[in-house]
Amino acid sequence: MLLYNSLTRNRDEFVPRVSGKVSMYTCGPTVYHYAHIGNLRTYTMEDVLEKYLRYLGYDVKRVMNITDVGHLSSDGDTGEDKMLKGARREHKTVLEIAKFYTDAFFSDCDKLNIKRPDVVEPATNCIPEFIAMIETLLKKGYAYEAGGNIYFDTSKLDNYYAFNDFNEEDLEVGVRDSVEEDTNKKNKADFVLWFTKSKFEDQELKWESPWGIGYPGWHIECSCIAAKHLGEYLDIHCGGIDNAFPHHTNEIAQSEATYGHEWCRHWFHVHHLNTNSGKMSKSKGEFLTVSLLEEKGYAPLVYRFFCMQSHYRKNLVFSWENLDNAKNAYNKLVARIAALSPSEAESVDEAAFAEGKKRFTDALDNDLNTSLAVTALYDVFKLKTNDKTKLALIADFERVLDLGAVAAAQKLNEDKKAESSSDAPDVAPELLAYINEKIEARKAAKKAKNFALADAIRDELLSKGITLLDTREGTKFTIS
Repeated sequence: MLLYNSLTRNRDEFVPRVSGKVSMYTCGPTVYHYAHIGNLRTYTMEDVLEKYLRYLGYDVKRVMNITDVGHLSSDGDTGEDKMLKGARREHKTVLEIAKFYTDAFFSDCDKLNIKRPDVVEPATNCIPEFIAMIETLLKKGYAYEAGGNIYFDTSKLDNYYAFNDFNEEDLEVGVRDSVEEDTNKKNKADFVLWFTKSKFEDQELKWESPWGIGYPGWHIECSCIAAKHLGEYLDIHCGGIDNAFPHHTNEIAQSEATYGHEWCRHWFHVHHLNTNSGKMSKSKGEFLTVSLLEEKGYAPLVYRFFCMQSHYRKNLVFSWENLDNAKNAYNKLVARIAALSPSEAESVDEAAFAEGKKRFTDALDNDLNTSLAVTALYDVFKLKTNDKTKLALIADFERVLDLGAVAAAQKLNEDKKAESSSDAPDVAPELLAYINEKIEARKAAKKAKNFALADAIRDELLSKGITLLDTREGTKFTIS
């Protein structure tokens, strides 16, 4: 499997450190508000990656953090605390806000068929781990105390800008916000590991530490949570491309300074969901949620399908027109699956199955190209094979794509049967079951071009006083 590695800027063969096992870390949400669909694009593509690794036979352990404390909004480690902002907005405590929006996040994930990670760890559970890593960095000379806060000293590293070709002089203070420069820092790129009571006096969550009462910086939590559950080495770290700098850059800096060796082998970054006016974000008011999509009549899995139609390393443009196109395509896909009607006599054509599966794996082995994987899904209908093989392939692909298309097709057929039954004469359940069985057998015979059998079934029913009527809505019957 070739997968683009943000660290090497190449499509590298994905090879875990331990054969057959994958340690995977994904940055989780800051739970101060609902996740918007731009956030959820990242989690959707990470979900596809995890499911494909499992599909290939890897034993995957995936860990995700929940940021329920702090997380300042600027690169300069200044600005408003996001969790405190949420608590003030809704007149609740920070922990009440965290609980509510954590539950809301995973509810959205369930609707999008995003698998819950094996380990989900809130930052507030790991204060001792944060303090221990900071103490190690201080002892090794990679951190310093200034103005009551503990900072990481980026000048101690040979290559701080792991993902970028930045020069130190080019780094603006407070890239995302108009803020004052933090004069406590020795270098512009240094970042806070621990805040003490000397800053943000109204901070609700604080803990005792060797440096005074305070709370951790944002970057330290992911390094420590990953180490707590996955050890000193990661096979792959995932997140949105906007986290590559400074968040992931700072994770690498503090982790490798602590352990003295390469920390994570492979970095997987998902690009933005844009609107016509640029990147989707909460601060710009373009706050589209899964619930809002549902209110407007879009099934959440239509949005998952929409995400699949673009490569994860390309910005995806959202518009209602584009989502409508995805909805129409999804419904047509479901209808095509529903039209497949394998007979009990059919068996899976192993050669055709292998042919279809190779197209699918070739697409995903090519830097997780979900667009080509969806094309491989459509190609199943073109295979010169029986319907049982086609359904088996589609179900196999669903282990990764997880579009819910097979389940939706089954429901569509059930609804059609229920509608047909509601129009049927009032007959005994046993007789109705017999008639429906004969109607399905006749349908299969006609599809197999066995018209003699189809006529025989019709005549058999007619001899019992049951007349079949073929309509555009399906086959109905009358009893004389």
